[in-house]
Amino acid sequence: MTLYVDTSALVKRYIAEKDSAVAVELMSSDPVLVTSRLIEIEARRTLTRILTGDDLTRTRRQLQVDLDAFALVAIDETVCAEAARIAEQTLCRSLDSIHLAAANRVGEHTTLLTFDIRQAQAARSVGIQVVGV
Repeated sequence: MTLYVDTSALVKRYIAEKDSAVAVELMSSDPVLVTSRLIEIEARRTLTRILTGDDLTRTRRQLQVDLDAFALVAIDETVCAEAARIAEQTLCRSLDSIHLAAANRVGEHTTLLTFDIRQAQAARSVGIQVVGV
């Protein structure tokens, strides 16, 4: 199994909240985690909303270390075209459709790790396996 990690799951690595332990355990179960470059934008925004000062600085540094270990899917023309198709089919949010298209790009044995119920529903409707929610 290849685990594609979305922002709702990755942020749980840095912020103690409901299901944080589950997210960390699931991420630890796969030696190569996959995501798209979109996660850096979403995660940094989320962390900046929640953390301040030294906590934010340390967490941003750790986020970069962690992202350097991920296999990253480029958001290229193919991913964007697939994201548009998924958005039309499911009416999911634009950023969710980009994550789903990137997960599809990885391959058919990819499982999405998310704690976003709407994204999970859209993923399942296009045939992507989901864990987390």
